[in-house]
Amino acid sequence: MASDAQKLKGEPKNLVDQDEIWKVHVNAEFESAKAWSNKWGFLAEFYNEVLQQSRKLEEEIEKVEFPKHLTTSPPPLPEQYIKVGPSPPVPRTSQAFIGWRSSVSDLQLERFGRVNHGRKSFSKDLG
Repeated sequence: MASDAQKLKGEPKNLVDQDEIWKVHVNAEFESAKAWSNKWGFLAEFYNEVLQQSRKLEEEIEKVEFPKHLTTSPPPLPEQYIKVGPSPPVPRTSQAFIGWRSSVSDLQLERFGRVNHGRKSFSKDLG
């Protein structure tokens, strides 16, 4: 097989050798596929057994009726409790565009009024 240096230099390749190597790889794949069932076939049988058992369990679960208090109901649709109104018109200037939604009282971020933090000092309060 040609080395990486030969491939980069553009030297001719031996196509017959490459074809023989490919045939050996393909034959090895076929042989391993034939031998798989003898070596590892028990895994397929075990898988089929587990698959049958899981199907039986699924059928049993479908037959069981859960009590009413353990069942869940689907959540309500968002449209039932979220109301989205129309947006105000888009400002004409870029200066007015900054904060244009917060100028409308319905769209303000501070829904509970302004946050007022007192400018007190703990050490001054203690004297």
